[in-house]
Amino acid sequence: MKFCAVICEYNPFHNGHRYQLAEARARSGCDKMLCIMSGNFTQRGEPAVFDKYRRARHAVENGADAVLELPAAFAVAPAELFARGAVHILASIPSVTALAFGCESGAKEDFMKTARATLAESKQFRAALKENMKDGTSYIRARNAALLASGADVDEALLTSPNNILGTEYCRAILAENAAIEPLPIPRVGGGYADTALFKDFSSATALRAAMRDGSRKAKKALKGNLPGEVYRAALAYSPIGWEKAVLCALLAADPARTAKCPDCAEGLENRIRSMTRTNPDFQAMLDKVVSKRYTAARVRRVLMQNFLGLERENVLEWARTPLYVRTLAVKKEGAEETLAALGAGSFPLVARKSDYTLLKKEALACFDTDVRANEMYNVLSGRHTGEFETLFV
Repeated sequence: MKFCAVICEYNPFHNGHRYQLAEARARSGCDKMLCIMSGNFTQRGEPAVFDKYRRARHAVENGADAVLELPAAFAVAPAELFARGAVHILASIPSVTALAFGCESGAKEDFMKTARATLAESKQFRAALKENMKDGTSYIRARNAALLASGADVDEALLTSPNNILGTEYCRAILAENAAIEPLPIPRVGGGYADTALFKDFSSATALRAAMRDGSRKAKKALKGNLPGEVYRAALAYSPIGWEKAVLCALLAADPARTAKCPDCAEGLENRIRSMTRTNPDFQAMLDKVVSKRYTAARVRRVLMQNFLGLERENVLEWARTPLYVRTLAVKKEGAEETLAALGAGSFPLVARKSDYTLLKKEALACFDTDVRANEMYNVLSGRHTGEFETLFV
């Protein structure tokens, strides 16, 4: 049996995701589709619109055979750690032979060539990278700029477009893991990654989240055309989660030296956020003051969320290279026994029920404890209870 994997957030699951799963199944020729999905918090540094179990159910109801949880430490990390953590887990499962991802352009060979170029660090490249990072620019931005400046023979579009950047990171992670996983880029349809315009049937998750917050008649009509039926019904009952004040209070209560250890923090960014929070207690006002050419809004939100969850860069880096676990959220009932057997045949223990928790070693246990804490915090913020050791059979 062979799995084609997809690394995802499904925030929320929409028609574009359903299209991607169908295309990936057909193009890969694999027997089953495996999703590794962010839990209750996302790479935007925000809580997901629906809890991880509901989103996992939506995925299985619309084409996935199983959904694994991407540990919280990687889910709220910058792109290189987001990708590395997910591929690290997928590479532990022998049955995973392909990794599908959305892209704006480029073929498999282009992505692998670009990924290899980012790993072949010349003396000129390292000097340019060091210079680019002096002002706090993120590693990926600094690295890509250095690579282009060094005259490397790569496709610039693969280092500048959102989905292409992430696709390149997936290929870098595959190479770093020496994994026998074939990249499968699939061109996006409809709205772009951060496109705020609503389309008839293939809008971006960004636009759909805005429509859910809007709640107007026009917004509901757009949601109906873009979401599978069960997701649409959930969207109609959507209630925003108030989280902004909680992360700001956590920041002010934390030791600045600890916040400085967060994966996305650099060059005193923690001090800038603290200072702006004290004088601009409104979250959006603070964000507007902190965001700059160097610091994107997503990066600032991630720092706040990483601090909230107690994440430190050195720990996340260690977890990305040590044996972890394969944590199931949802599995398709049909063929479930076969699916679970394949997932459990890898080098990382399968965590499908509470008793499996005892199989974890020290580092994996520390990473899993962060997942448990993230789940508990999401429950408090949302006012709803979700279990931690449950696996849904859909």
